[in-house]
Amino acid sequence: MPAKRRLTMRQLRQMLRLAGSGTSSREIAVVLGIARSTVQDNLQRAAAIGLRWPLLGELTDDALEHKLFARNGVKQGTRRRTEPNWAHLAVELKKPGVTLLILWEEYRGSHPDGYGYSRFCELFRSFEQRLSPTMRQEHAAGDKVFVDYSGKKIPIADRDTGEIREAEIFVAVLGASSFTYAEATWTQTLPDWKVPSQTPAEVARAG
Repeated sequence: MPAKRRLTMRQLRQMLRLAGSGTSSREIAVVLGIARSTVQDNLQRAAAIGLRWPLLGELTDDALEHKLFARNGVKQGTRRRTEPNWAHLAVELKKPGVTLLILWEEYRGSHPDGYGYSRFCELFRSFEQRLSPTMRQEHAAGDKVFVDYSGKKIPIADRDTGEIREAEIFVAVLGASSFTYAEATWTQTLPDWKVPSQTPAEVARAG
């Protein structure tokens, strides 16, 4: 028999849906792959607060979790699963090549019983909304262009020699239209702003 354990919010919703359609606790346990006692415990919690399927459309996972478990001595505002350092993740997400999926995979590697990907993203977005708001800026057409290097490099292969060199990616964005221009240069130094003997684009087209 599966060990008694806490359920994910998706499992809780599915449990309530099945119970609302008349499915027995034993059958729900089989469908969800959990202990029957876990099903019974959670259904008793739901019944005690008058929670039935279908749930209100605006009932978020946070609200559902609070309704079911706040009466079990869980301090209000405290979630049942281990959370990452959201502030640290917000900084990491700004680095080139870093995505929420990568951060979540690292999180689950350290906390196998942690939140699923969709819930992880929801909690992160909620954290972002609590940060200082960013003021929207308006730019007149042709007034400003923002330039920088992307922080990523692209490998360029010489078709004659097979040598592979990494080129920098320069990016320029017009403030008003967001029209973007990108170009590869060998380095970020001033000499590459002059006409080099052979640009990355010319190497790629050679042969």
